[in-house]
Amino acid sequence: MKTAAIRAGLAIVAALAATMALAQAPQTVRLRGVIDKVDGNTVTAKSDKGEALKLNLADKLLVVGVVKASLADVKAGDFIGSGAMPQPDGSQKAIEVHIFAESMRGTGEGFRPWDGAPNSTMTNGTVGATVSGVDGPVVTVKYKEGEQKILVGPNVPVVRYEVADTGALKPGVAFSVLAAAKQPDGSYTISRINVGRDGVVPR
Repeated sequence: MKTAAIRAGLAIVAALAATMALAQAPQTVRLRGVIDKVDGNTVTAKSDKGEALKLNLADKLLVVGVVKASLADVKAGDFIGSGAMPQPDGSQKAIEVHIFAESMRGTGEGFRPWDGAPNSTMTNGTVGATVSGVDGPVVTVKYKEGEQKILVGPNVPVVRYEVADTGALKPGVAFSVLAAAKQPDGSYTISRINVGRDGVVPR
């Protein structure tokens, strides 16, 4: 009886500890906007909603330049990501396609819900076969757990990711942050930032 009671007590303590850890973990949000000023490891910016933002740059910050590309740049074996909408036949209709730099291969690999559009999905994986379809090419994207067939229409934006450095962070540059951790003072700590090049606005 005593052993059972001890085990039950330990289970409760473990559950409480897990709950407290979750409560203390900072919530992350997606941010988009335009950089106003860069001062050391701090970036001030204006969000796409008109809000003033303060971004704290992590010591090991990943800066990714986003440049315009085309579907012709997508080759078999490339590692890509595609935000898309599920179709009745089980395929995905692309909203956007991004080609990862080779050094970023494996980033976010898999198939999951995406917050880029209501009820949308994100597939990150390796390009397999591409076949012609009535509404555009259908690209097979393979990942560890399976694969998805993604229809890429003629007007779908395609971009390429290029690893950059903090020199790419300049006033007037459009940016996006996929996972910004909000701090008690209202600022955000970030470990990766995507910045547009030549007028590209990262999603």
